[in-house]
Amino acid sequence: MEDQNKNLILALVLSTLVIIVWTFLFPPEAQAPATLEAAQEQQDATVPAADVATGGIAAPADAVANEPATEAPRVTIQTPELNGTISLLGGRIDDLKLTQYHETIDDSSPTVTLLSPSGTPDAYFASFGWAAVDGVAADAVPGPDTLWTVEDGETLTPDTPVTLAYDNGAGQIFRTRISVDNKYMFSIDQSVENTGTGAINLRPYGLLRQEGMPSDLQNFFILHEGLVRMTDGTLEEVKYKNMIDFAVDPNEGTNAERQEVTSAGWIGYTDHYWMTTLIPNQTVPFRSTAKYFPSRDIFQAEAVQEPQSVAPGATASVTTQLFAGAKEWETIRDYEKAGVTGFIDSIDWGWFFFLTKPIFWVLHHLNLLIGNMGFAIIALTFFLKLLVLPLAYKSYVSMAKMKELQPEMEKLKERSGDDKAALQTGMMKFYKENKVNPAAGCLPILIQIPIFFSLYKVIFVTLELRHAPWIGWIRDLSAPDPSSILNLFGLFPWNTPDVTSPIHIISLGVLPILLGISMWLQQKLNPAPADATQKMIFAWMPWVFMFMLGRFASGLVLYWITNNTITFAQQYLIMRSHGAKPDVFGNIKGTFSRKKGEPVPANSGKKPKGK
Repeated sequence: MEDQNKNLILALVLSTLVIIVWTFLFPPEAQAPATLEAAQEQQDATVPAADVATGGIAAPADAVANEPATEAPRVTIQTPELNGTISLLGGRIDDLKLTQYHETIDDSSPTVTLLSPSGTPDAYFASFGWAAVDGVAADAVPGPDTLWTVEDGETLTPDTPVTLAYDNGAGQIFRTRISVDNKYMFSIDQSVENTGTGAINLRPYGLLRQEGMPSDLQNFFILHEGLVRMTDGTLEEVKYKNMIDFAVDPNEGTNAERQEVTSAGWIGYTDHYWMTTLIPNQTVPFRSTAKYFPSRDIFQAEAVQEPQSVAPGATASVTTQLFAGAKEWETIRDYEKAGVTGFIDSIDWGWFFFLTKPIFWVLHHLNLLIGNMGFAIIALTFFLKLLVLPLAYKSYVSMAKMKELQPEMEKLKERSGDDKAALQTGMMKFYKENKVNPAAGCLPILIQIPIFFSLYKVIFVTLELRHAPWIGWIRDLSAPDPSSILNLFGLFPWNTPDVTSPIHIISLGVLPILLGISMWLQQKLNPAPADATQKMIFAWMPWVFMFMLGRFASGLVLYWITNNTITFAQQYLIMRSHGAKPDVFGNIKGTFSRKKGEPVPANSGKKPKGK
């Protein structure tokens, strides 16, 4: 009964891991980025009258008809975490690099590029403007293609904001004051001064425009990449491919989905480690809109605020924040504490968020205490094992009792003969009389499943693991072990196979091999099953897992090795304290040699010795 339950659980775990590894090794093909020619297809840039009445935003204008953003005058951005420029064409924040993050673990590699000008590969920018409602012409308000002038400031720094101005020549002067903090948050103060003779109504907005689907999408089922937004405290995540399937808006001819936010909301785009988000005032309503322009292959997110009525001689202003940077847990948590509702949920915690959040919290603080993320993972493993020790203790005590009662169970099987019903009834009675739970041995495995997936999620999606070193050759705990048995772990001069090579999967490193050995030793606490099929499954299990988990992140493999080692020690000590004496060395020896007189499996094709 116990063996059957173990096999069932192990089969479920194995099947699940096969699915994970298959997706990991063979992810879905990413959609090819649009060509420059396709991106410059002709589209009507006029906003239909029906949409203007509600404060619509102009569709992307024809790229040929406007001055390229890369050639417009620019204002420099310089902060401890960011550098780049702002284009005066549309006041676009469209050139932004993260100075503290590099593309690879090599510090001489380029810094990460977050935003890029229109017309460049993976063009992606933020722009802020106004949409006409009444009292002012649609072409008299500034949009993404309006040429602004610098009214105040030369370089945008945390201490020196920049003010842009636009006079439409029809009685309105628009100003955009841009400031930035020491991390990744911009504040955009938009104002309009009405020097005309009549009242005007118009809506301020911010937009994020992405030209084509990002070329570096990873397309992992465990990772969300695409639209992320908060609407009245409810989080929504929409992948890029699903935005393409939005319903067609009859007014604009775009695929769009709008939500009216009462309060507490934001909208933007996120990928593995970086995010760009529009955050209006968290106490006022706004319209949260996600669009896809099919003819131009453009994704756009908009935060459109309530109409502003401006009397002659009056001025109206609103403020929108723009987060553009790395998804650092502490930074995002601080912004949430400062008033951005639910901002910490912009990190993709997954279905097991009730586990991933506290697990990461513990891991983060252990890393602060120890100063090394690899040793923090080891310490976290000890913490988790201590947390589940009461259940593990009961399980191992039950297993020790099962071994102690094994002779009596064998006698019961002999008495029952071929009567399976009598055997089942007798075993249930036997377990009850001796207060033994045959399924108790499955508890540690059942507990490990959600913990394993939660830790996998934490290691895979959180920025703090990216390029985090441990010891020696492990310089990135979020990546697989770079060593390889194929060059004897660096002793031979040749390189290991590229990830595209069919033999890459057998290019095992030190950590995967240690994982296989630790699982194999853990098995040797118990004799091999008598059943030939079960014996074969258990014999292959450690080495199957070694290959399956070998290409996982080093941090996850390190956790699994530590977990196996602690489990081995716990089970050995608890079983000995209850009279059971695991013959580890005898079981290892039995793996390589068959004792004299041991029965030969019926399907082995061999004859017993001496016959």
